[in-house]
Amino acid sequence: MTHPADPPIGGSDGEQKKLKLLAVTACPTGIAHTYMAAEKLSQAAESLGIDMKVETQGSIGAENVLTDNDVRDADGIIIAADKDVDRGRFVGKRVLSVGVSEGISHPERLIEQVRSAPVHGGGGGGGSAEPLSSGGGGGKERSLAYKALMNGVSYMIPFVVVGGLLIAISLSLGGHTDPKGGLVIPDDSFWMHVNQIGVIGFTLMVPILSGYIAYAIGDRPALVPGMIGGWIANTGELYDSKAGAGFIGAIVTGFLAGYLVLWIKKVKVPKFAQPIMPIIVIPIVATTALGLFFIYVIGKPISWVFEHLTDWLSGMTGTSAILLGAILGLMIAFDMGGPVNKTAFLFGAGLIATGNQTVMGMCAAAIPVMPLGQGLATLIRKRLYSEQERETGLAALFMGFFGISEGAIPFAAARPAQVIPANMLGGAVAGAIAGQAGVEDAVPHGGPIVAVLGAIGGVPMFFIAVAIGAVVTALTTVTLVDLSERKRRGAPIVGGPGGPEPVLAGVGAGAVASGASAAPQKAPAAAAAPAAAPSPAVEDAAGDEVLSGYLTEQTVKVQLDSADKDTAIREMANLLASTGKVNDVEELVQTALRREAQGTTGLGEEIAIPHAKTDAVTSPVVGFARSAEGIEWGALDGTKAKLIFMISVPEAAAGDEHLRILALLSRKLMDTGFRERLEAAPDEAAILDVLREVR
Repeated sequence: MTHPADPPIGGSDGEQKKLKLLAVTACPTGIAHTYMAAEKLSQAAESLGIDMKVETQGSIGAENVLTDNDVRDADGIIIAADKDVDRGRFVGKRVLSVGVSEGISHPERLIEQVRSAPVHGGGGGGGSAEPLSSGGGGGKERSLAYKALMNGVSYMIPFVVVGGLLIAISLSLGGHTDPKGGLVIPDDSFWMHVNQIGVIGFTLMVPILSGYIAYAIGDRPALVPGMIGGWIANTGELYDSKAGAGFIGAIVTGFLAGYLVLWIKKVKVPKFAQPIMPIIVIPIVATTALGLFFIYVIGKPISWVFEHLTDWLSGMTGTSAILLGAILGLMIAFDMGGPVNKTAFLFGAGLIATGNQTVMGMCAAAIPVMPLGQGLATLIRKRLYSEQERETGLAALFMGFFGISEGAIPFAAARPAQVIPANMLGGAVAGAIAGQAGVEDAVPHGGPIVAVLGAIGGVPMFFIAVAIGAVVTALTTVTLVDLSERKRRGAPIVGGPGGPEPVLAGVGAGAVASGASAAPQKAPAAAAAPAAAPSPAVEDAAGDEVLSGYLTEQTVKVQLDSADKDTAIREMANLLASTGKVNDVEELVQTALRREAQGTTGLGEEIAIPHAKTDAVTSPVVGFARSAEGIEWGALDGTKAKLIFMISVPEAAAGDEHLRILALLSRKLMDTGFRERLEAAPDEAAILDVLREVR
C-alpha cells in the first residue's frame, strides 16, 4: 500500500510520473547562503529531470513563495535553513530539514534523501518527530536550544519595553512617595490606568518568553502549554509561594513544554486521531501535565527557598552592614522579580515599619543596578550588541532610573552565563556601599526616582553606590561577553553554518531573533511583482555600474596579501574603507567575525562571501579579491577560498533593492564558467567586466 506522501509511481500507461519537489532556503543574514542553496538545488533538480520550486527567505523577504496548491501537489519538501521555518503548511508531506550549507554542498543527496524522509505530522499528530535532521552535522541539538531561547527573548522584548516604560511614565507623572506603599498613584487617577496597562505588559512577558521558547521547539502544539506553564511559573500563589519563579521559571517551563510536545508527537496513534492531535490532544495533555508538574514538584522547592531565605536574612540583621548589603544586593540582582529577588525586597520592606530603614536602603541601591548596568554596557561596547539590543539598552536605562529591575531581563535571558554574574557583582557592590554609608529608604521602592522624590536618606552616597554598581555591572558584562565571543571564534566549526545569530533579534527593533523566529515570513509586495519587468537597479547594473555601483574598481583587489581568514577579513574591510563608506573599520571586522563564528561563510567551490549587517558602514558596499593559493575558510567541500566577496550593509538597509542584486550574485557564482572567467581576469578592469554579467 502506498503512503499518502509517497511519490506517485505512475499512471495507467505504466510510466512513472515526474517527481515534484519543493524547497525552502534561509540563512541567518539572508544575503548569500539563501540564494546559493536555492540555485544549487534548482540546478540539481533540473539535471535529474525533477520539477522543483524553491522559496527563498532572505533579507528582502520571502520570494517565490510556496502556495497551497504547490504544497498539495508536492512529493516532498527540502528545508535547507539555519533559521526556523514554519512547517505547519507541510503537514502530511515528506519533509527533510538540514542546514543551508547542505543545500549548497550536497543538493543531489538531499533530493535523494527527501524521497524517504519522515512525514511531517505522520504518526505524531502534527509535527515532525525530530526538530532537525542529523544530516546537517554536529551540534544541532545545542543549536536548537539556543534558537529556542533567542526566539522567546525576541518575542518578550516588546512586552518588557512597553510595560516598563508605561509603568515608569505613570510613576513619574502621577506617583508620589508613601511610607507604606512606596511610589503610589491615586486609584481614581488617569495615571493609574496607564500604570495598570503597563502592569499587564509586564505580567504577559513571562508567559510570552516561555511560550515562544516552547513554540520554537515543538511548533504550534507547544505554544499553549508553554504560555500557560510560564503563567503558572510566575504565579506563586498557585504553589503557596509569596513570589513566582520569574523569568528563570519561564525558561524552564518553555523548554519542558517544547520537549514534552516533541515526545508526545512520537507516540503512534491511529490515523483517524492524527488530525486532532496538534489542535486538541497534544495541547491539553502537555498543558495539564506541565502545569501539575510545576505546581506539585517544582513549586514546592521554590516556596521552601522563599521561606528559608527569609528566616536566614532575619538572623543576619545584627551582622556587618557591608556583608548584609552585599548579600541583599546579590539576591536582588539574581533573578529580577523571582523568588530570591522578592525575598530580599520584602525583607527590606518589612523592616521599614519597625523603624529600620537602612536595610531597604541597601535594596534600593541595588535595584536599579541591573538595568542601568546593562544599558550602559550597550553604549560602551556597541559592537558586541545588535541594533535591537542597543535599543533595548536605552529602554533599560530609562527603566533603571525608575527602579524597574526587569529592564535587564532580556539581557539575562539571552546571555545568562555572562549577564547574571555581572548583575550580581554590581548589585553586591551597590548594596555593600549603601550599607557601609548607612543609606536609608523610607518607602518600599528603589532607584534614583526615589531619591529625587525625597524618600532617601544619605542621597549623595546612594547615588555613588548606584553609579559604582552600574559601572561594575557594565564592565563585567562587556568583559564576559567579549571573552565568550572570542572563545566562540576560536572554536572549530562543525557542519558549516549551523546556528542563529548570537544576538537577541535580527534587524531593527521590531525584528525577532535572527535565526530564532518560528513565525512564517511574508513576502513583501515587491516580491510578487512579475520577474519580467526589471527594476531600475538591475538596469543600471547592465550599464557601466557593477552591482548597482556597490562594487567599483576601488573595492577590487587582484591578489590578497593575507594567508588566513581573520586577516583576510580585516584586509577586505580596509579595502571597503577606501570608499569612505566605512565609519568604524574595527566594528565592521568584528561583526563579520561574529558571523563567521556562528557558521562559516566558506561556501565551497573555492568561494567565500563574508558579510555583515552593521551601522559601521554608511551605505551598502561590496568588495572582491582573489587569492592564488587559496585561504582556509572552513568550507564543507574542503576547498580553500580563492574568490572572496565581502558584503556589508547598514542595519537600516534591510529589504532594499541592493539585496536583490546580491541575490543575483550569489546565484551567478554557481555558474562554473562565470567563476573561471573571474579567476582568469588579468586586472581590476577585466574583473569588473566579468562581474557586469550579473544582472
